[in-house]
Formats: sequence, C-alpha cells, structure tokens
Amino acid sequence: VERMKARARNIALKVAYDGTNYHGFQRQMPPVVAVQNVLECALRKVCAEEVELAAAGRTDAGVHAYGQVVNFFTDGRIPVERLPRAVNGLLPPDIVVVEAWEAARDFSARHSATGKTYLYRLEQCMIPNPFSRNYAWQIFHPLDVGAMQNALMLLIGTHDFSSFRAAGGVSMSPVRTLDEVQLAEEGAGRFSCRIHGNGFLYHMVRNIISTVVSVGTGRISAERFAEIFAARDRRLASPTAPACGLYLLRVDYDRSAGHAAFM
Repeated sequence: VERMKARARNIALKVAYDGTNYHGFQRQMPPVVAVQNVLECALRKVCAEEVELAAAGRTDAGVHAYGQVVNFFTDGRIPVERLPRAVNGLLPPDIVVVEAWEAARDFSARHSATGKTYLYRLEQCMIPNPFSRNYAWQIFHPLDVGAMQNALMLLIGTHDFSSFRAAGGVSMSPVRTLDEVQLAEEGAGRFSCRIHGNGFLYHMVRNIISTVVSVGTGRISAERFAEIFAARDRRLASPTAPACGLYLLRVDYDRSAGHAAFM
C-alpha cells in the first residue's frame, strides 16, 4: 500500500454499474468476477502499471451504483479529462467511468466519505415483470404506502440500528444518523426509497426495506415496526430484501476533497 501511495498522482473516479453479473464490487479470486476486478484490469492497461482501487462502498452481489467513488495512485501521465473515455473503451457496457479528477494526496474514497445516499426500488406487480426483475424488488401484494411512510419516518435522526444490521459485517458502532428517508411513488406501481445518512451497517438498507414492506403488505403494523426498531434485535426484523433493488446513488465528501460534484 505504501508503495502505491508513493506514486505521483492520486486519481478519483465516479463509476456507475449494473451489478447483475458481478459478485459485488470488492475484488474476488478467479473465477469469481467482481466489479473491482474488471475495473482494475482496464486501468492497468491504460496506466501501464498495477492498480489498486479503494472504494467508497463494497456493494454486494447484484447491487447497482449510479455514483460509486474510487481512487488509486499512479505514475501514469494520461490527463484526467481523457481517462474516462480511455477506460470505458476497455470496459464491458455494464460498467462505466462517469468522471475522473485529480484528488488531494490524502483523499481516500472510503475514509474521506462523510455520507452516502442509497436508493431502493420496489415494483408492485400482479404478475412478474421480466424487464425489471434485476432492477427492483417485485411485490405481488398491494402496498399501503402511507403506513410505510409513517414507519420510515421513525428512522430519521441518530439511533441504534442493531435491528437492521446483518451478521458478518465489520465490527463497528450500530449508532448511525439518517437525515433523509423518503418513499416516493414513480407511477405504474413503481416506488423508490431514498435514504441518506452518515454511514450504513452491513445490509442495513435492505433490512430496513424488507421490514417496512412487511408493514406495507399488512404482515406487521407500524407500531410493531417501531417495537422491532427499538428492540435492537436483528432476529425480530424481516429477512433481507433482494440485492437487485439497491443502488448506491451518491457519496458525500467535504469541500477539501477538491471536487464540487460531491458537495
């Protein structure tokens, strides 16, 4: 790692991808393929040296991203304005470098992040929709959207989110602050839930969504949702929602990170 950091430039990228065909973002051992494997391979060719990426979020298998942020150190001299086109020419069509910029030496896509926004898409269906099956959780029951919105409002603020934390994540405090939790109707039975916070626990968004869908289908009441949240016991919440509906929408950085696009 120190050898990499000794290189001349620290370059940051904003990356969008369809996670359907990948085993998450984080690098995997072949034959398992992750987004990081594919992106590092393309960057290695463009920069003519080994590349190691640091990422804002290690999205799971099947999870998508509009605004994943990564950074890497390089001695390569390609101008940043030419980097997206050069790399995209070597990437499959389901991974795209949207933007590149020169970052400060101490910028880390992961450690410099001050917040994230996730989006979760739901689709209320009578019959399965083959065209959205990889991009939304299809629900085959009517949803009481008002009850779901009331339950989600309980999450705003600083709380212990242990009830929505999956086992197996990195050991960290379960206390997180959410300042936006918004469920919106998009028409034709489609809904999106936008959640912004200062950090997220392993599977936290998907466990919140699965439990609030239980409210929407009438399996549990909004009052029961509040009890589950307060109990700080993952065993009481619903099984994890499918990965296909989850998108990493945006990552926040302080102005000192040197890039206005993320303010």
